Amino acid sequence: MTESLSNDNLEYISENTKRIKEEIAEAAVRSGRSPKDVKLLAVTKMVEPQKINYAIEKCGIDLIGENKVQELLSKSEQLIEGNFEKHLIGHLQRNKVKKIVSAVNMIQSVDSVRLADEISRVSASLSVSTNILLQINIGKEQSKTGFSVEELEENLHEISLFDNISVKGLMAIPPICEKETELNKYFENMYRIFVDIKAKKYDNICMDILSMGMSGDYINAVINGSNLVRIGSAIFGARIY
Repeated sequence: MTESLSNDNLEYISENTKRIKEEIAEAAVRSGRSPKDVKLLAVTKMVEPQKINYAIEKCGIDLIGENKVQELLSKSEQLIEGNFEKHLIGHLQRNKVKKIVSAVNMIQSVDSVRLADEISRVSASLSVSTNILLQINIGKEQSKTGFSVEELEENLHEISLFDNISVKGLMAIPPICEKETELNKYFENMYRIFVDIKAKKYDNICMDILSMGMSGDYINAVINGSNLVRIGSAIFGARIY
C-alpha cells in the first residue's frame, strides 16, 4: 500500500492530523480533562480508500465514519485489516438496517424510536448486539432529523426496553451559527442533557459518548464537553463533489 502512494503528496494528511490532535488535547485540558478522554473520528465521506489506509497506517487514525451505507460497504473491502472501528454517522433508512448492522462497530445516527426498534429486531435475528448513539435535533431544525429534547425522556424509556441494542450516548449537529457564543450555547445544552441522562441511570442506556464537533467547530465542542469529534475536510482536505 505504501509503495503505491509513494508518488502522491500525502504529507498534508499527517500534518493535519497531528495539528488537530494537538488542538483537541489543548481543548481537553482547558475543559479539565485528559487528552485521552477525547476521541478523533476521521470522516471518510468521498475519501479514496488509499487515503483512508494511509491515515490508519501512518497517522494513528483508529476510528473512521461514513455517511452512507453503500459507500461504507463498497469501501470496506478495500481497507486494510487493522485495529480500527467503523461507524455509520449519516442518516439511516430502516430498509437498509439489515445491510449495515454487522458491518459497523456503531451507528451514531439513530434518530427515531422506529429506527431503534428496527435495529433491535435485525440485530436479534443475526444474534448480535449493536451499539448506537441517539441523534438529538438540538437546534429544532426542520431540515434535520433527530429526537427532540422535549420528548427525549419518553423516548429513552421506550428504547431502554429494546433487546440487542446498547445505547452508548448522544450525537448532535448544531445549527450554523454566526456568533461563537450562540454555538457554545448549543454545545453546553447538549452536555447538560448528556449529564442529566447519565445521572438518571436508565436501563440499557450508558452515557459514555457525547459525539459533537466537526471540522469547523471541534475545539468549541471539546471545550464544552464533547468526547468524540467527527472531522473530515480538516484532515483530508475539501471534498470534490
